[in-house]
Amino acid sequence: MRDLTFVFIVSSFLLLTVSRCLLAAWQWGRVKQAGGLWPILRGGLRIDANIIATLAGIPLVLSPWLGSDHFAIETTEAWFLLAWVLLVLMEVSTPQFIDEYDTRPNRLYVEYLKHPREVFGMLWKGYKHVLVFGVLVIVGLTWLADHLFEPSLPDGPMAWWQRPLFALAAAIVVFLAIRGTLKHRPINPSTVAYCSDSMLNTLPLNSLYSLAYAIYSMKNERSATRVYGSLSPEETNSIVQRCAGIEPGTDTIPTLHVQTPSASRTRPLNLVMIVEESLGAQYVGNLGGAGYTPCLDELARTGWNFTRAYATGTRSVRGLEAVSAGFPPTISDAALRLSGAQSNFFTLAQLLKLQGFRSRFIYGGEAHFDNMKNFFLGNGFDQVFDLPTFKNPAFVGTWGASDEDMFNQLHDLMQQDPDQATFTLAFSVSNHSPWEYPEGRITPEGDPRTVQNTVRYADWAIGQYFEKARQSSYWDNTVFLIVADHDSRVSGATLVPMRHFHIPALILGADIQPRSDDRLVSQIDLPTTLLSLMGVQAEHPMIGHDMTQEGGDRVMMQYKDNYGYMKGDQLVVLEPHRGASQFRYAAPESYEPQPLDADLAREALAHVLWPNWVYNQRAYTLPHLRA
Repeated sequence: MRDLTFVFIVSSFLLLTVSRCLLAAWQWGRVKQAGGLWPILRGGLRIDANIIATLAGIPLVLSPWLGSDHFAIETTEAWFLLAWVLLVLMEVSTPQFIDEYDTRPNRLYVEYLKHPREVFGMLWKGYKHVLVFGVLVIVGLTWLADHLFEPSLPDGPMAWWQRPLFALAAAIVVFLAIRGTLKHRPINPSTVAYCSDSMLNTLPLNSLYSLAYAIYSMKNERSATRVYGSLSPEETNSIVQRCAGIEPGTDTIPTLHVQTPSASRTRPLNLVMIVEESLGAQYVGNLGGAGYTPCLDELARTGWNFTRAYATGTRSVRGLEAVSAGFPPTISDAALRLSGAQSNFFTLAQLLKLQGFRSRFIYGGEAHFDNMKNFFLGNGFDQVFDLPTFKNPAFVGTWGASDEDMFNQLHDLMQQDPDQATFTLAFSVSNHSPWEYPEGRITPEGDPRTVQNTVRYADWAIGQYFEKARQSSYWDNTVFLIVADHDSRVSGATLVPMRHFHIPALILGADIQPRSDDRLVSQIDLPTTLLSLMGVQAEHPMIGHDMTQEGGDRVMMQYKDNYGYMKGDQLVVLEPHRGASQFRYAAPESYEPQPLDADLAREALAHVLWPNWVYNQRAYTLPHLRA
């Protein structure tokens, strides 16, 4: 049984490596341009170890006790033969899938299996030779495996004390192989993503892993219709278009429209988005908070300060999807974690690439966390700079390099190649439990390791960066956004605790004039506003308001299973499988029940259904990506 397991492990590694090499050779032009074969093989070894350990782990751990039992040996042989057929089937299916969809098999593979008659009819009529060749390869490799995995003699006997030691050692190896890393999060597709070509980032995967991960990720795709109620797609799109102030788009991208900027420029400004971890308005002095942010408060007097900005959710990925893609919240997980949004999903980077921009994401931690790396590289970003790329960071805590290290990386990159238009999304990490930051930067109050002191440090780092940025050569041709991803520890005894969605949002740099703006603004309004300030005229599907024009009368947020939609001072809350409720909201925590406005409730329902619908229809994209 042990020998059988080892033969399966070695054979599977060889199978997947040969398949990966053949795929790379087929796509060699793209592989060579992205850095060659080594990143693919290196990442592939980790992913293959994961899937092979998953398939072979239990037989290996149990072999000291069951290795001489004929029934156990025959069962193991049958299991390995089935696993081998699955591996072979998926790899044989891969070239045609890549040719059709430019990616390894994913959730589409599963969706097509729901319609076997149509799919196999299409394959037989259109791809007969490919289908016959694939079947022959599967039969041939299955015949080979039947001989390779043929049970030999029972395992040799082990001393009683050797059995638990072998099983323990095997269990540790299997656990490490499945987890793939000793870092915070287990291995995932983002861990082995290495370039801006989304197809190449799937080559380090194997296709059984790719499919299994896509199926696993589908748990995040809850249906808003089943939770909150339904509207027809026509009515949903009509309401969303009207509220966004845009004309109907195309049949395939209903909100596609041309945005004309308010600023006319000979060359568009560079864009820097600084997303601050967990920096709620409760900490920010100029927003009525505790006053831990003197640097941010001073900057607010020099830029366009939105005093009533609201986050779309309570997770970093929710804030990142809003500011980088203008995508509204819904009950499903954020787009960064959804399998169907890993390529050809709209982001500012996709749009700005068409304008000649180079886009990059900077993060002090490990960018595979929450699948950020895979999402950004698959959707227009050219580079990702995370902890492994930082040189000599001043401080590395549980979550990664400190905010000052992130800002140093940002400053260094902004000084490079001044003739290249750039979009940089920078995400901080320090303001997160367990509240770690370098000593000597601030004078802590009380226990140094508190959220209050990490906010002070995060604010200090912001101030240090902007002192340098103002003196830099890039200041005059760059527009900056400072915005929180969400508040910290969002909770409350209300259906949607609005005060915990209140966040800072500040635009400054270039020729931005000081202004305090008390209109309602959602995170999804920020990317459209920035495009207007940059002087970029472009076609896109975002529904956020351009705050340089009229707008700013509504915000939306997802809080656990509840959805909040506030227009003016009227807050509509949608709860699962219940009727909507309405309140007159006054900051910080006044909720006066109101009779339900049916039109406003339908407006709220349309906005929570729309993101699900465009995601499932692959309608949140650009025309050249959908073609």
